[in-house]
Amino acid sequence: MNSREDLEAWRVAFLGRRGEVTLLKRSISGVRPDERRAFGRAANAAALAIEAAFSDRRAAIDSPAADVSGAMDVTLPGWPTQVGSIHPVTATMREICTAFASMGFEIVEGPEVELDHYNFEMLNIPKHHPARDSFNTLWINSSDPNGDRPLLLRTHTSPMQVRTMETQAPPVRVVVPGKVYRYEATDATHEWHFTQVEGLAVDRGITFGDLKGTLYEFARRLFGENVRARFRCDYFPFVEPGAEMAIAWTPRRGQGDDAEDWIEILGAGMVHPNVLAGVGYDPAVYTGFAFGIGVERIAMLRHGIDDIRLFYANDIRFLRQFS
Repeated sequence: MNSREDLEAWRVAFLGRRGEVTLLKRSISGVRPDERRAFGRAANAAALAIEAAFSDRRAAIDSPAADVSGAMDVTLPGWPTQVGSIHPVTATMREICTAFASMGFEIVEGPEVELDHYNFEMLNIPKHHPARDSFNTLWINSSDPNGDRPLLLRTHTSPMQVRTMETQAPPVRVVVPGKVYRYEATDATHEWHFTQVEGLAVDRGITFGDLKGTLYEFARRLFGENVRARFRCDYFPFVEPGAEMAIAWTPRRGQGDDAEDWIEILGAGMVHPNVLAGVGYDPAVYTGFAFGIGVERIAMLRHGIDDIRLFYANDIRFLRQFS
């Protein structure tokens, strides 16, 4: 019985007004008195068994998992489905992390909801420091369990510098990928959320030359062996001295504009002595460098994308190009 109609006809044949079990129950008056109790019990048990079988079969017929082998050939191949792909920002972030991992850096992650203590204060940005204005922070109306340190959406992945150094002694070599948030208007080159890879190395005798050599190697791996790079002075509160790194870039190669330009790709510097001292490292013994890379900017350069908002517009036509 593979249809509700057939099943209902079966039920009526036994339990309908003139069904076999119904007629048996009506004939109980013709049964010897000493056998009527047993006869009635048997008739009721038969009726209950038929009702149960009816209910089970009806549920099976109505179930989406019912046997439909008669309605379709289950040996036929399924309908083709489109295979997804890694998002271009995720793919670029993985390439960046792989490049540094091959140079001995460990990949670590941290919380996106962060304490002001780690996001600013331990990074040499105390309350009322003017550098805080540039981070356009998204604050959260809550606090940590102690109730005395405000929470925020992290503005950079740099807090993991401090969290890492608090839990281990030098040498330290880590890169920290992740999403960061800033309350600012969006345009072709800015988003209120973006992806960053922060790097940190601390040990005895680390110099600015080590920083430059590491970042040159990173640039070669991401942009090719012939890439040219330069460093210029810049200011970040948690490093001293600070610098920006730019690469020589031709923005519209082969489209009538072959003028080369310098494009900044990251900020870096030597870890500030205040940051080292804050986690218990002796700045007279240990030195280190740090850097921060905007992943979307790297992906835009490599793929010729001119608007950062395309990464998060969920336009399947755009994303299919990276399958």
